Amino acid sequence: MHSDRSLIESRLKRVLEERVRPAVYPESVPLEVGIWTAPDEPVPVAEGIAAPRTPISVGTRWGAPWGTSWLTVSGTVPETWAGRTVEALIDLGFDKNMPGFQCEGLVYRSDGTPVKGLHPRNQWVRVAAPAAGGEEVLLHVEAASNPVVLDYHPFVPTELGEKETAGSEPQYRLERMDLAVFDETVWQLVLDLEVVGELMAELPVEGARRWDLLRAVDRALDAIDLQDVNGTAPAARSELARVLATPAEPSAHRISAVGHAHIDSAWLWPLRETVRKVARTTANMTALLEDEPDFVYTMSQAQQYAWIKEHRPEVYARVKKAVAEGRFVPAGGMWVESDTNMPGSEAMARQFVHGKRFFLDEFGVENHEAWLPDTFGFAGGLPQIIKAAGSRWLLTQKISWSQVNSFPHHTFWWEGIDGTRIFTHFPPIDTYNCSMQGREIAHAVRNFKDKGRARHSIAPTGWGDGGGGTTREMIGKAARLRDLEGSARVRWERPAEFFARAEAEYPDAPVWVGELYLELHRATLTSQARTKQGNRASENLLREAELWAATAAVRAGFPYPYERLDRIWKTVLLHQFHDILPGSSIAWVHREAERTYAAVAAELRGIVDAAQRALAGDGSAGGEVVFNAAPHARAGVPAGGARPAGTGPAAAACAVRPREGGGFVLENGLLRVEVDGRGLAVSVRDLVSGRETVAPGEAANLLQIHPDFPNMWDAWDVDRFYRNTVTDLTDVDEVVVADDSPGSVSVRVTRSFGASRAVQTLTLAAGACRLDLDTEVDWQETEKFLKAAFPLDLHTDRYAAETQFGHLYRPTHTNTSWEAAKFEACNHRFVHLEEPGWGVGLVTASTYGHDVTRTVRPADRGTTTTVRVSLLRAPRFPDPHTDQGVHRFRHALVPGATVGDAVREGYRIGLPERRVPGDAEVLPLVDVDDPAVVVSAVKLADDGSGDVVVRLYEAHGGRVAARLTPGFTHAGVQVCDLLERPLPEEDAGTEDGGDVALRLRPFELRTLRFVRPVG
Repeated sequence: MHSDRSLIESRLKRVLEERVRPAVYPESVPLEVGIWTAPDEPVPVAEGIAAPRTPISVGTRWGAPWGTSWLTVSGTVPETWAGRTVEALIDLGFDKNMPGFQCEGLVYRSDGTPVKGLHPRNQWVRVAAPAAGGEEVLLHVEAASNPVVLDYHPFVPTELGEKETAGSEPQYRLERMDLAVFDETVWQLVLDLEVVGELMAELPVEGARRWDLLRAVDRALDAIDLQDVNGTAPAARSELARVLATPAEPSAHRISAVGHAHIDSAWLWPLRETVRKVARTTANMTALLEDEPDFVYTMSQAQQYAWIKEHRPEVYARVKKAVAEGRFVPAGGMWVESDTNMPGSEAMARQFVHGKRFFLDEFGVENHEAWLPDTFGFAGGLPQIIKAAGSRWLLTQKISWSQVNSFPHHTFWWEGIDGTRIFTHFPPIDTYNCSMQGREIAHAVRNFKDKGRARHSIAPTGWGDGGGGTTREMIGKAARLRDLEGSARVRWERPAEFFARAEAEYPDAPVWVGELYLELHRATLTSQARTKQGNRASENLLREAELWAATAAVRAGFPYPYERLDRIWKTVLLHQFHDILPGSSIAWVHREAERTYAAVAAELRGIVDAAQRALAGDGSAGGEVVFNAAPHARAGVPAGGARPAGTGPAAAACAVRPREGGGFVLENGLLRVEVDGRGLAVSVRDLVSGRETVAPGEAANLLQIHPDFPNMWDAWDVDRFYRNTVTDLTDVDEVVVADDSPGSVSVRVTRSFGASRAVQTLTLAAGACRLDLDTEVDWQETEKFLKAAFPLDLHTDRYAAETQFGHLYRPTHTNTSWEAAKFEACNHRFVHLEEPGWGVGLVTASTYGHDVTRTVRPADRGTTTTVRVSLLRAPRFPDPHTDQGVHRFRHALVPGATVGDAVREGYRIGLPERRVPGDAEVLPLVDVDDPAVVVSAVKLADDGSGDVVVRLYEAHGGRVAARLTPGFTHAGVQVCDLLERPLPEEDAGTEDGGDVALRLRPFELRTLRFVRPVG
């Protein structure tokens, strides 16, 4: 029996490959082809169609890297093909194994109407069904010769990722340009045989159903005349009809298929190419929706809809029509499928604000699901943000990539740091590019971890990243799997339909508390430092621009820049996409991002400057006004307000003196810092408590360098073995006093290592209980990892790391494999470690990656807890020059800090005081009487009503009762969702005089809208 089975399976494979599939197109005639290559960037469609053509033949090489060629294919349908289905077959030189990572095309008619995209698994264009014979065929193809950057393994450094270094060598060879007869019966036979054969391979070897399928395949192959496949295909199909009509068991797993094409908004291609990838795919999918009445397609990322609306309005019109019909489903409700670890609180909220608002304005669609299949882990603050945006569900797949621990659920409730729960699903099919193969469907059934309690899962189906989306073959297979014995039942559904059914079926699903940590791609917290710094700077400047523009609008009639802020927010949100902000894109993307961030910063500084000048009073009076955008008062300046310079309290003077044995001692009455002859902080003493911060015998602010060559995914990954080798950078070129004034003292330390150089400045400012650390690195290393270590004299089994709208706790130990796997993690502005009564904060202006470890000191049985911030890496793929050049980082060590101190100092380091000529005092628009309540945004309402919107949250992790006092008159206050829509069931708690009494749970987020008085 085994030999029979093996023979039949081998026979099926050969007959399919060599006879049946080729017979799908039994007759063909060549097309004539002409080509024109655009001289630089892509041109408008009309220009491309009108450009003169040069004849080109099949077999000719074409397409320099990142180039665009316009092909015209023409021909005549033979008269003898009358009554038959005719298609054009256009093979640009595709590699069938890499859909989405190579050349692509979009087909147009002569009037500029888009027809469909061309991709490796989607090379056909319907000409006539049926043909009359004699039709003239004229099609134009906008062909993109995007180079193959990714070859999976090994990852070979390449200069193809930057247009200026990619060269001009043609990348592709035209393979096939034909008109052909399409035999749908043979095409259906191919699908019959594939579905039966793939299902057969997944069933138990000795099971009756497998043998039933096997014998049916044997009979079908017997029915095929290999010299007349087209004539005998109906007979072969009839031999398979019974086994394909046998219904599934009532208990069969249910799979909701949804058409999908995950398109990275930038990755191994620049942003401009994503615009065209989206146009090609949506042209494909809208055409397929017209042909397939059961098919449903979903696309996330409002930015991608906005692109086609702007650049391909004809395609967008088709999308809008399909959306109105409920067939093309906007999903996710975010501007892009962003990273969720690194975006700040407001930025994460605005992803949903701008995404959901776009879908509401354009389509009248309210999303209830967050759709993030490819994002690299999920911060613990996200559930509250999803709910506050009016959504209730989350889909992702990426956690299945974890290296060590298999996540225990596929359907569950995810509880965030504030207690909010979101119904969450991980597709057990373990891919967001399902192609309806039998092995994928069988894997989903076997892999589903919630068997016996639930039986529904989802399968995003289609080729992504420019692969063209769902194919007609996938739809044909899904039709056969709708109700088939031995298989899960498959049907096309919208994501919301799946989630509603899954939640109703499994309301008591298990709960997972805290972040969803991906045990992979940890290095994305560090790669491409300039991109990360550009993001953080943009977030801070947007806060300032909204705050001061709103304040100036209320106080001085300043014209609030609604449109400019909206545009800038969308630009910043786009660059938080999960291959841009994480640093895993080609060089072109990151160089372009650097230029974009610089332009964003310049424009936002202009808004801030103009608003502050409107508030500052008489600029010719000779004085200065100090503006404080931080959410806490400092040096006599209120949070969100301004005062004339020199009105704050005086602080004790600073001093610096030589240290015995080399180095210097810095003091400011609150801290005493010893910097030794190596330029390392060997003592940081809290003079108020008498506690030493640095562990005995250790040194803080120690630069350490590791080799960094992960097993795979260079820009994405750092593997645990990197720690096996470390070099402490203790050799020093110079240790000198850089500043010796009553207001601040500092020591500058210069080191050389490898081909690189680092200059670190350690500063104590008057009145500050923190050691400021400025690090400038001229980084010329490759495949190295640079960290700065702070060994602390603290014993604690957990530490706090800031995330969106709060912080989460992670262990400092490695008791289990789950804890050990978190050897590199994310924080926003601070990490905080604490023994009862005394703690230490380490705050950062722009870095995200860090690690925390514990060691026991044998001499005194004490514990050293070492925090290391990750500064720079040097992977060579996909950008072979990652992070080369000069970088500047700012951190601060805060001894004696409570978590509230860490929150305060974390905001301050990124929101410096600004001084403007003037003489005015500027009262804050809002004042909160408890520092545990942090105001994350003050702005005018997006609808242009002039209402003032205030977003705030509890930041310390406890319950709080506080009073918010608005510094302006208003006609009432409303509790709103993130989209600034009132929540009638929520009571704002207005007090007499317009104050608001706040009662917040730990980390609770709240949005308040103060209504503008009429008249």
